[in-house]
Amino acid sequence: LLLSNFFAQTEALMKGKTEAEVRAELVCKGMDVVAIQKLLPFKVFPGNRPTNSILIDQLTPYSLGLLTALYEHKIFVQGVIWNIYSFDQWGVELGKQLANAILPELRDDAPVTSHYSSTNGLINAYKELR
Repeated sequence: LLLSNFFAQTEALMKGKTEAEVRAELVCKGMDVVAIQKLLPFKVFPGNRPTNSILIDQLTPYSLGLLTALYEHKIFVQGVIWNIYSFDQWGVELGKQLANAILPELRDDAPVTSHYSSTNGLINAYKELR
């Protein structure tokens, strides 16, 4: 589950979610027009956001500390530069949706080709390392 969310978040940031996609999703859930209009600004994501994904052979206290410090600082600085709220929970929701498709693909050794090339590459690299 954790790895599927990891791979999905990079795809979510790259792909984004259009207003039409969000609207269709909320209509399918039976939401009324007023509720949809209120949620749209929070659930639409432009995509095309750069990411860095790092896979390591062994997790040690030292490597975990380095990664944590690196990412906390990076995310904060990028948010300031791009004027985005970096800790937006609506954005996390899109990653969770994408993770549901990735999770079953992590269970076998077959190469994955069903996502964007960057996501496929990360998933397949993980499969080679495990």
